Amino acid sequence: MAMNAGRGAEMNVTPLIDVLLVLIIIFMVITPTKSLGLRTSVPEQSKDEAQAEAAHPVVVTVREDGMAALNQEVMGLAALRARLEELYQKAATRVIFVRGDKDIEFGRVAEVIALAKDVGVSQVGLMTN
Repeated sequence: MAMNAGRGAEMNVTPLIDVLLVLIIIFMVITPTKSLGLRTSVPEQSKDEAQAEAAHPVVVTVREDGMAALNQEVMGLAALRARLEELYQKAATRVIFVRGDKDIEFGRVAEVIALAKDVGVSQVGLMTN
């Protein structure tokens, strides 16, 4: 056996890589089970209130003749504003759904959305026919 003077001893790193991969897998498995944070309790809405709000969604249909229908009750825009103010005065959630007739311009629908925002509605859902 001849010794190569210009060449040093080489180290086999394959077992070290195997150990490293095992450690990575162990840390990946352990880390998600460790939970950090504060315990909090969030007030929940009673079932009766949630069912009452879910049972009566506010849907405004903008008609071609310039009138609006609030849950099947036809009225003008001024009456709609007064009715929405009355509805949302004590409401916990401020959500409204707006639907336009098939051939109506979007500008009229935008007027109703702006009216709802002025009254204090926070979320507007657009419905299609």
